[in-house]
Amino acid sequence: MRAFSYSRPRTPEAAVAAFTDAGAGARYIAGGTTLFDLMKLNVERPTHLVDVSELHGTDLIETSGDVLRFGAGARMADIADDETIKREYPLLAESLWRAASQQLRNMASVGGNLLQRTRCPYFRNGAGGVYPCNKRDPGTGCAAIDGLDRGQAVLGTSGACTAVSPGDWPVALTALDADIVVLGPQGNRTIPIADFYLLPQDTPDREFSLEPGELVIEIRVPRTAAGRASTYHKVRDRESYAFALAAAAVALRIEGGQVRQAHIALGGIATKPWRSQEAEASLRGKAPTRENALAAGRAALAGAKAGRHNGFKIDLAANTIADAISIAAERSAS
Repeated sequence: MRAFSYSRPRTPEAAVAAFTDAGAGARYIAGGTTLFDLMKLNVERPTHLVDVSELHGTDLIETSGDVLRFGAGARMADIADDETIKREYPLLAESLWRAASQQLRNMASVGGNLLQRTRCPYFRNGAGGVYPCNKRDPGTGCAAIDGLDRGQAVLGTSGACTAVSPGDWPVALTALDADIVVLGPQGNRTIPIADFYLLPQDTPDREFSLEPGELVIEIRVPRTAAGRASTYHKVRDRESYAFALAAAAVALRIEGGQVRQAHIALGGIATKPWRSQEAEASLRGKAPTRENALAAGRAALAGAKAGRHNGFKIDLAANTIADAISIAAERSAS
């Protein structure tokens, strides 16, 4: 690992100033559970670290207003264990406690969790030219295409990249139309989460719509009556500490036995957290029967494109959505 300089500002404004002063080689670090791994793998090579783990006011957890507010520095474990979140928005709590080990949840910040980078083995293990990767080294190619692609995406891919977006928490936030508040050299701005993550297209190295120096400071989630009847359902190779092969965040408002409002987002199968308006439209106005739930799942995967080894993900994801709809519907009835 190369040497780097380090600073620990106390306010978000001072953090942005420190990042700007340090130049292009600067990186923000909070819990460090992702960045340190990438530094060890020589994928990330920062020249200066700006420690934002103790910024004043960024550990906020506010659940009493019309908008849920989470400071970017709040720990995953603290939000997952919040009684209001567990009761009113189980999909948020479940997406956090299913995301990692307890030790990591105690360290990792929810703002940093938004910025996780892919677990594609060609991205993480190919530094030094072992495997070409457009996300790590733009213009070198994508070894996953026509390679070992069992874990790769089937939605949102391009000829330049098929890497899966790794997060769980971002999928739940996508289902609930969250906004991401950032602070940068030009001041504050709010980014809808639908615009926060970028499709790979021809520039897979650009994953987020952040400008240089911008720092995530808060996550805002509008309250919804669908929150109680919700779940985050995750299917993986092993139950403990594994990334999703397919996941679904579902929140429903059911009245008179019919779905009046549906929020459906997918993880583990796309290059960004994937909101499925097709699945929502398929389910809206219908009873949440198994047949209708499966139809919604199939609608979500209608545009999927399989590679050599990941075609199983299409049926798996459709069934994962159907299972999540069934769980959310049961919670609505309870």
